[in-house]
Amino acid sequence: MRLATGAKASRILGVGSFQPERIVTNDELSQKMDTTDEWIRERVGIAERRFAGPDELLVDMAVMAGSKALANSGLSPSDVDTVILANCTMPTQIPNGAAQVADRIGIKAAGAFDLNAACAGFCYALGTASDLVRSGSARRVLVIGAEKLTDWVNPVDRANAIIFADGAGAAVVGPSEEAGIGPVVWGSAGDMVDMIGMTEDRHIFQEGQSVFRWATTRIAPIALQALEAAGLQPSDVDVLIPHQANLRIVESIAKKLRAKGAREDMVVADDIVKSGNTSSASIPMAMDHMREAGRIKPGDVALLVGFGAGLSYAGQVVICP
Repeated sequence: MRLATGAKASRILGVGSFQPERIVTNDELSQKMDTTDEWIRERVGIAERRFAGPDELLVDMAVMAGSKALANSGLSPSDVDTVILANCTMPTQIPNGAAQVADRIGIKAAGAFDLNAACAGFCYALGTASDLVRSGSARRVLVIGAEKLTDWVNPVDRANAIIFADGAGAAVVGPSEEAGIGPVVWGSAGDMVDMIGMTEDRHIFQEGQSVFRWATTRIAPIALQALEAAGLQPSDVDVLIPHQANLRIVESIAKKLRAKGAREDMVVADDIVKSGNTSSASIPMAMDHMREAGRIKPGDVALLVGFGAGLSYAGQVVICP
């Protein structure tokens, strides 16, 4: 039996993102439910978010983000042979979204599959893509996190409608002589599966306080494990990009990492303020927005960590493209 021979290491070659045009402010939401701009900012840190229109599909947003990531990488569709679409909000389980995205971008006969680890989905998919490249099962992989959460949120449920939004982010993963994607550290807390889920009428629910306590106590240690697995110290981190679930959670993770030696000048993603919680799309979208704004530069050491329903979590260190 012959085994495939893969690359020595892997790295992110390019990133891209897409958001719908419609901006929804806190003031607009306050006209539909019992809430205020001040209450939302204080509770979750969100000022505005993007909602897709009825005719904007998850697959449409994934195609846009994936195409931009390919352009940023300098590659063509024929250079990619695998597509992974991380999401938890496809309208149907069959057919999967990844094959549709691959075909529309022009990546023909691609290995294509969806991956559902909810808000940890992008980190799961990135770890999978890295392993595929290093094992020789793929040459280059397009990894996309895309969500249309507004399809699954009760629009007058102030606990969730103020948080969730729509969008997509993507990264192209390819071979490298030097390590550009560290080992993934992942896991789950299945005993807390009831903390986030779907109601019988297909609306997202979550036990907000329980999830908040879990995230603010468990995620920083996972981030530190990812650093240890990569052979790095907290002081090596230039950029922290956690899942954009809640600004207070993001700030708590950053504070705990700084207490362990992370630098004061470590850049911390705060895309939640303008984009809301976009689940599996939040990490790659934040990375692309920070790149466009000049907040990160090629070669920066970035620490990624995702967490969400399952409860699932994953993190890894990457070198910014």
